Amino acid sequence: MEFFMKTFLIILVLALLASSLGFYQYVWFISIGYGAAVGLIGLGLYFLFPQALTIGTILQCALFIIYGCRLSGYLLYRDRKTAYKRRMKGEVKTNDGIPFGGKLGIWITAALLYVLQTSPVTFRLMNGRKTDAFTIIGLLVSISGLLLESTADLQKNRAKKKNPRRFVDTGLFRLVRCPNYFGEMIFWTGVFLSGLNVYHTLLEWFLAILGYGGIIYVMFGGARRLEIRQDKNYGDDKEYQAYKAKTPIMIPFLPLYSVKKYKWLVA
Repeated sequence: MEFFMKTFLIILVLALLASSLGFYQYVWFISIGYGAAVGLIGLGLYFLFPQALTIGTILQCALFIIYGCRLSGYLLYRDRKTAYKRRMKGEVKTNDGIPFGGKLGIWITAALLYVLQTSPVTFRLMNGRKTDAFTIIGLLVSISGLLLESTADLQKNRAKKKNPRRFVDTGLFRLVRCPNYFGEMIFWTGVFLSGLNVYHTLLEWFLAILGYGGIIYVMFGGARRLEIRQDKNYGDDKEYQAYKAKTPIMIPFLPLYSVKKYKWLVA
């Protein structure tokens, strides 16, 4: 237990260090700081478990680093080089008016979530498990999720450059209204699946499920915020109303078209 606690404390420190970017700009706790935390955790696992690394866990840690660099890099580019920041002015929280206690709370909560999300790989390394079918399946699922969300982000960016005043309903957005969030969920589903045969204790099961459930909740909360924002911006557009009525919000082919009414999705 002492080794367990010491390892998790080190990983938590890494997550806190990376996500502290949010003190510069509040939303970065859960955006740029999120990507930075996942990437730094992936790098940190190389140094924490040099003897336990296998081909599978080397690739999983590398995937965390790639994921983190892609997400943080894309968000930085979007904030600095596109009209996104102007469009979102007044719709996202800034540092103004947020007490230090509030910032501290989201900083610690977010960092804990990032530690739990990546915990399946940590548990595999802690338990000295080798590369197996679960590792390979998890990697393939996570890679497909990363490719999906990356493609969705690129398609949305291109569509907004072409017509910034119109909602996006091309490419992957024909199948689902939030393909980037869907890809994110697939990525972390792969991470969770990869550890199904390495969770040895109830605590490990609890922490892994808490991390996976937490990010799924956050994604649906993000979809709700997006729906509210889009209804505000395009609510009078008949094409948008038709698109919303026939296109699932989160998971392709699942007939869930709105989460706006679920007020408990406050992430």
